[in-house]
Amino acid sequence: MSLETINFSKLNLRPGDRVLDLGCGEGRHAITAYLEGAVHIVGLDLSSNDLNTAKERFRDFAVDDENRSVAFLRASGLQLPFADASFDKVICAEVLEHIPDYQSVLDEIRRVLKPGGVFAASVPRFWPEWVCWRLSDAYHEVEGGHVRIFRSNELRSAIERRDMLQFSWHWAHGLHSPYWWLRCLFWERGASFGPVNAYHRFLVWDLMKKPALSRWLEKICNPLWGKSIVMYFVRENA
Repeated sequence: MSLETINFSKLNLRPGDRVLDLGCGEGRHAITAYLEGAVHIVGLDLSSNDLNTAKERFRDFAVDDENRSVAFLRASGLQLPFADASFDKVICAEVLEHIPDYQSVLDEIRRVLKPGGVFAASVPRFWPEWVCWRLSDAYHEVEGGHVRIFRSNELRSAIERRDMLQFSWHWAHGLHSPYWWLRCLFWERGASFGPVNAYHRFLVWDLMKKPALSRWLEKICNPLWGKSIVMYFVRENA
């Protein structure tokens, strides 16, 4: 069980699709895509440790089916090792805020995405993220941390300039913003500090059990302070 940011119903995965999970981390979206249907996924990341974890996690889900596959690859999003128009779908979830030259990554995504293909991108939402930055410098100054706070219109415009048109969007993880505000407020005390640890245990319980009450609360919280904004684009046939 893992926390998913992307709504896979909006990707419209089809049998035989090739899917790139750029910045796959520990494999949450790559593995979910594998479980969704007969597709072939490449999970790409720079972190060897995260890729090793992703491979370990995938072993619990792998089946003997030549119509679906997952491959994990260490490479940079600034220079993707794939031919033009290689993928039907590209996922880039909670990655672009870490990359100084994110525009070049968008260029590469556009290059490897087939005309008519779908691109799903998510980044932290502006104002919940701004609160985190105000509460703690360490939150974003850690190695590999966030280098910018996106405004949604800024990112949408950057993507649409590359012949990809937005067709849907939503907020996600409304229950998670309060955790990060608490974590930032008590950063020096660490994640094990009482209120922070208690809220984290609640989030783990919610992830595992998915009770109706918290699903309802999430729907209410998402428009107010959803931690992430998720946008979906289709590449024009050009």
